[in-house]
Parts: sequence; C-alpha cells; structure tokens
Amino acid sequence: MTAQEIGNKLVALCREGKNMEAIETFYADDVVSVEAMAMPEMPAEMKSKAAVAGKNQWWMENHEVHDASCEGPYPHGDRFIVHFKYDVTNKPSGQRMKLDEAGLYTVAGGKIVKEEFFYSMG
Repeated sequence: MTAQEIGNKLVALCREGKNMEAIETFYADDVVSVEAMAMPEMPAEMKSKAAVAGKNQWWMENHEVHDASCEGPYPHGDRFIVHFKYDVTNKPSGQRMKLDEAGLYTVAGGKIVKEEFFYSMG
C-alpha cells in the first residue's frame, strides 16, 4: 500500500476510536515513535510496535476523552501528516486540557516505520 492509502485507512480507524487496531494493522514491528518531548511516564523516543501500543494503552487508561477529531491525511511522497485535536481530562490529576498536534508518518515496505508528533506544551 502507498502512504496515501495507509494514511486514509489510519485516519478512518482513528475517527472510529480504533487507534490500537491502526497500530496493529499498519505499523512495522520495528517502528520508531518520537514525541516532541519526554514525559515523566515515558521517554520521547520509543522503538517497536509493542512499545507504541503500550504508550497508547497508557494514554487511553490515563485520560477521559470528551472529544476527539483527526483530519487528513496530507500526503507527501512516502510520508503523510494527520492533524489531531483532543479534549481530555487527565484522570490522575483531574486536569482538563485541549490538545492540538500533528503526526508525521513515514511509510516503507507498506508499513509505518516512523511517527513523529509536533505540539506545543506552552
């Protein structure tokens, strides 16, 4: 599949709240995930499909999602961008926040081999 095809399917699954299915279906086993910054709970960079799935599982368990949307994909060769918006409450702190981020995905061999997230925490 092309980056455009994978992007279309990834966005469709994310819109349905099936992020874990998207990871299982479209991510390479040795995928690299890079966040804009490290968090106390996890490093900025993780490697492997299992690590990315674990990060997503942690996020879902620690946040109540009030609203979520994603737009795209916006393709460019073997890469594409997806724009995500979330309105969530962090369960441990009770803090409600709006998140606005872009994910840049790189595709090789019909799988996502790298995801990079861009957002502002300030």
